[in-house]
Amino acid sequence: MKFKICLLIFIAFHVSVYGQEFSILRQNDDLTKLDSIENKNRYQNLKAINLFQNTTLSFGGSWRFQAESFINGEFGRSGSQDNIWYLNRFLAHAHLKVGVNLELFTELGSSLVTNKEDISPVDKSELYVNQLFAKYKLTSNWDIAVGRQNMRLGSGRLIDIREGPNVRRLFDFAEVNFQNDKVSVKTFFSVPVIPSFEAFNNTYLDFDETLSGIYATTDFSRVSSLDTYIFYQKQNGTIYTSGQENERRASAGLRHFGKFKKLTYDNELVYQFGTFGNQTISAWTISFNLQRETNLFGRSVNLGVKTEAISGDKNTSDKKLNTFDALYPRGAYFGRVARFGPSNLIDVHPYINTMFNKWEVAFDYAAFWRYSLQDGVYGAAMTLDYPNVNNKRFIAHQMGTIIGYQPNKFVSLELESNVILPGSFLKKSDKRNTLYHFVLTSEIKF
Repeated sequence: MKFKICLLIFIAFHVSVYGQEFSILRQNDDLTKLDSIENKNRYQNLKAINLFQNTTLSFGGSWRFQAESFINGEFGRSGSQDNIWYLNRFLAHAHLKVGVNLELFTELGSSLVTNKEDISPVDKSELYVNQLFAKYKLTSNWDIAVGRQNMRLGSGRLIDIREGPNVRRLFDFAEVNFQNDKVSVKTFFSVPVIPSFEAFNNTYLDFDETLSGIYATTDFSRVSSLDTYIFYQKQNGTIYTSGQENERRASAGLRHFGKFKKLTYDNELVYQFGTFGNQTISAWTISFNLQRETNLFGRSVNLGVKTEAISGDKNTSDKKLNTFDALYPRGAYFGRVARFGPSNLIDVHPYINTMFNKWEVAFDYAAFWRYSLQDGVYGAAMTLDYPNVNNKRFIAHQMGTIIGYQPNKFVSLELESNVILPGSFLKKSDKRNTLYHFVLTSEIKF
């Protein structure tokens, strides 16, 4: 009986339902194809409810389930290794469009975790407002928006929604946007929302931490674009190797991305300046991501390499802080295993991926070194997880595999595994054991 129920559910979701394209940020879902469908089914009617003339209401959501496990999670054998936990994230939204000028979007979330002992703020938040904003189009080129949103800018290197973990990153914000055929510019002020385990108990509008900025994209052609931006972050009580102080940091960046024949590129340069207590901030990062489509064994595959250098503090006793802060980056910056964050690093990261009908297979390898021997190694949340206790540079080898299956646009399955072999720095820090990580992800969107 259970098998029949599962089979019916699978068939129901496997039936192709035309009329929409899902986006990771659901306010950007494309529903334009629904207009061409005369006899809509119940689901399609739910996606585009005509309330009255030029006013539509759309509903949708998603459910993501993850089973995750670490062996030697901190490169040691202490404690129980039987540690599989389960993560569920539910998102439900409503999108109201009034004419061509006004839209209101609201999205509730529930992120739950089972069987995990050391629960972090990115694992659990029982019930919360994930997004709630109003957007008004002033002219054909200008619009304004205010409320709460998940924010992603550019490649997500510095500001991203943090899709990998169970709780997305939230900002309360106000913004002004300009856009024409060649240029788009976003000017914004925002306050990060601090998540809480309890329902509707997040800390909001805490002005001890703010983020503002201008982000511009210029399209040189259909296949070549340039992002230019500057961000200003205020944060009190920040911790680095050199101590804990109030921080005021500006980040100025350039990102050139596009495609040349079969070569795809995404390269970025960021310089940071400001103050950390009585210290002057001078930090930077430069990254390259090159990918080429080629044929291997008669099949189209993508071969790529990512590499970057990210500054670390040169001297903890001088009046300069050289540690780069990635601000609010992807939660899975170097894979879902997320043991090393983008600060004080040199990394080389070759990878290969391909598609087999509805299957996707990807393999990658990454090698990590400390950029500065006077600074430690930071975690994904910019916490000083591995302090500077020796003079070794090489951190670790990391190898990962992802196998994904997507029978249709509504259902996706993915299995990711990672192995990290400690290098001389971790071994000299008494973290000698190989780390193993596994995560199975399934997601249904509607």
